Amino acid sequence: MHINWQVCSLIVQAKGEQVQDISTQLNALPGCEVAVSDEQSGQMIAVVEAEHSETLMQTIESVRNVAGVLAVSLVYHQQEEQGEETP
Repeated sequence: MHINWQVCSLIVQAKGEQVQDISTQLNALPGCEVAVSDEQSGQMIAVVEAEHSETLMQTIESVRNVAGVLAVSLVYHQQEEQGEETP
């Protein structure tokens, strides 16, 4: 059995008055969770997990497309692959 796991963290810049609404929308995306948000600065840190890199990239793109999001920066990415050797 082969297991692939990807995780990344994003800094999301948004309009301060929309942080709460954007945070709710991001938390609704599959594998996405807003870990920290600050209405004063308009910044959020989101963690995204996915099994495949394509899914991870699609979720990041979905974050970028949320109304009110001004910028998205990838600050961390990790990929792990585990599998059993077949004799």
